[in-house]
Amino acid sequence: MELRLDGVSVEIAGRALVRELRLDVASGEVVGLVGPNGSGKSTALRCVYRALRPTGGAVLLDGADVAGMSLRGSARFVAALAQDSQSELDFTVEEMVALGRTPHLPHGQALSQKERELCRSAMEQVGVAHLADRGVLTLSGGERQRVLIARALAQQPRVLVLDEPTNHLDVRHQVELAAFLRASGLTVLVALHDLNLAAAACDRLGVLCGGSLAATGRPADVLTPELVKRVFGVDATVVIHPRTGATQLLYDLGADSGHTSAIPKGART
Repeated sequence: MELRLDGVSVEIAGRALVRELRLDVASGEVVGLVGPNGSGKSTALRCVYRALRPTGGAVLLDGADVAGMSLRGSARFVAALAQDSQSELDFTVEEMVALGRTPHLPHGQALSQKERELCRSAMEQVGVAHLADRGVLTLSGGERQRVLIARALAQQPRVLVLDEPTNHLDVRHQVELAAFLRASGLTVLVALHDLNLAAAACDRLGVLCGGSLAATGRPADVLTPELVKRVFGVDATVVIHPRTGATQLLYDLGADSGHTSAIPKGART
């Protein structure tokens, strides 16, 4: 399923958070949104999974405006992991993942055996099946994050929207998630802070700055020292991963980088 952000703009309290964002995500493509804090990444994603209504433009699924769909209808196609996804209710992991089936079930209908198998498969994909009977509030941050990803997968979406999905994940699970996204066959729009992970996981990147698209293209074409300096305010050297060929960045942290350390001299060891 193709996802298109067609001139999406968001203005709140007189402030433009996103300005005429135009971005296409082809069927089966993984596109990453990167940019500094406050650049509009989360706001743009909220428009896609309909937590926020754009003040201009439209979000299209295979050419159809999601604004014309019921929330349940669009949720059959789009699953999301929000940056601030939390639960104050102590569901078990199995119960939390089962919530992903809600858009596909008539109100009040219990899960069938097939539905339960779908949920079990989603848990196994992200390595939380052994936690099925645990209360969500007893889990570590990383475990809870993987449960929420399993819930999104149980939804059987055609479009997956992820806002900082690697929050709380250790290195192993970050790498596993990146590999899964590449192999999933889903249409994926993901916001990431880690530029190296974004370069490894995504087919294309959209770089946001001040709510506008500063650049879009393959990671190798977008992540140049000039753009990283202009958008993120840091000096970086571009290298090629010796095994995968992916573009990677080495950040210049030395005395010649032009940045002043925030650590008091007396606190250094």
